[in-house]
Amino acid sequence: MSQSISITALASISPLGISLEESWGNYLRDGHHLVEKKIGDAKSWVAPLSGHAKEEVEKLKASDPKYKSLDNSVLYAMFAARKAMEMAGWKLGDNFGVNVGSSRGATALFEKYHQEFLRSKRTSTLASPTTTLGNISSWIAHDLKTEGPEISHSITCSTALHAVLNGVAWIKSGMAEKFMVGGSEAPLTPFTIAQMKALKIYSKEQSDYPCRALDLEKKTNTMVLGEGASMLCLEKGNKDNALAVIEGIGYATEILQHNISISTEAECFQRSMQMALGSTDPEEVDVIVMHAPGTIKGDLSEKNAISKIFRNKMPLLTTNKWKIGHTFGASGMLSMELAILMLKQQQFIGVPYLDQKSTAKKINKVMVNAVGFGGNAVSILLSR
Repeated sequence: MSQSISITALASISPLGISLEESWGNYLRDGHHLVEKKIGDAKSWVAPLSGHAKEEVEKLKASDPKYKSLDNSVLYAMFAARKAMEMAGWKLGDNFGVNVGSSRGATALFEKYHQEFLRSKRTSTLASPTTTLGNISSWIAHDLKTEGPEISHSITCSTALHAVLNGVAWIKSGMAEKFMVGGSEAPLTPFTIAQMKALKIYSKEQSDYPCRALDLEKKTNTMVLGEGASMLCLEKGNKDNALAVIEGIGYATEILQHNISISTEAECFQRSMQMALGSTDPEEVDVIVMHAPGTIKGDLSEKNAISKIFRNKMPLLTTNKWKIGHTFGASGMLSMELAILMLKQQQFIGVPYLDQKSTAKKINKVMVNAVGFGGNAVSILLSR
């Protein structure tokens, strides 16, 4: 990119915890955060927030009477947004933009109000305003009192990385100096999980690692859903307090062969990664944080695409879905968190059930991938 964009803050709430220190500590452990839990009438593998993270969400919910009617997808995003703004040193009322998306939005509230309607043919007054996807960014803008634009969107599993694209575009256009971007998802609900099971991609594993993301030898699909939110603060130029710099962005959409799948060699990923690289030599990329949802075709097609682009020297490959599940619209931003932590700590976090040996003396550049239903891929190239 011709103009540098600095990431001056990063905050999240996820199964890993509520701080970067806590997240990094959990990444250093081989164990995962997936549990078998009864959701509705059936037990399913899920990755819920930790107990103390849920306590923090309840405190936020109780801090304002208006927040009691909000879905967890909004509350998770507000929690992470407050922490990101504090880290960046931004102030309440500052003129910054907000773009936070979600794949599914207010899933729990939507299911609750729909059940209410089926029973009584009536529903609550707040059923409509509290279940719109626009809820997330608008409530963050309200909570942080920003004067800038607020944008919400859903581009399924690449939602959060599309938010990064939007933030970068606004800043590069000169229409904004800084932008908060991210994704939030609270999908651990009966209907949402039933949808994934209907696609026959949900994990039935009873092994030590229920989600076998990036295991290209697996014989069954092993996707597991998780919940959480993650936010970045973007600012124009190279800032002294930058956690990382966005060096390149790429995006692509491919013609669908099937409602949920991408091509065998993930042409959309090939184009998005090539675009993100720009004039950068592929051999300079040290690590790729893959989308790798834990499905047979999804993991393999992305690996095939990487092999096409990085022919001479394969970067180290990793993913976090074996540890925290697939958080849909928030997943790309939680992958960004892993990438930034590896850049900061100068340590590769691999997948424990794979034979991976880190040969990188330094981690200077990390690429992050995400793709959603519809073949809409995004790749972000980060550097120290």
